[in-house]
Amino acid sequence: MEYIYAALLLHKMGKPVNEENLTSVVKATGAAPDEVKIKALASALGEVNIDEALKNAATMAAAPAAAAPGAPAAKAEEKPKEEEKKEEEALQGLASLFG
Repeated sequence: MEYIYAALLLHKMGKPVNEENLTSVVKATGAAPDEVKIKALASALGEVNIDEALKNAATMAAAPAAAAPGAPAAKAEEKPKEEEKKEEEALQGLASLFG
C-alpha cells in the first residue's frame, strides 16, 4: 500500500510517477523498496490517467450515498455501454495496482 501512497503523493506534488521517484519516496519513509513492485506500479500507472481514476473512484464511492434513505433497493439503472466500458477499464487499471 505504501507504493500507492507514494504514487499519489508524487502525483499530488506534480512530480513524475516513475521508478526513480517512487523509490526515493519509499526510501524516505524508512522502508526498503521492493524494485519489482515499483517497476510494476510505474508501468501500470504509465497507462492510467490518475486524475480520471481518482474522479471515478470518488464517483463510485459517492453513488450509494445518493440513494434516498428508506427507498427500496431497485435494479441498478441501465448505463450506456460506453460509460460502462470506461468504468470497467478504470477498474481493471486500478485492480492491476493491487495485483
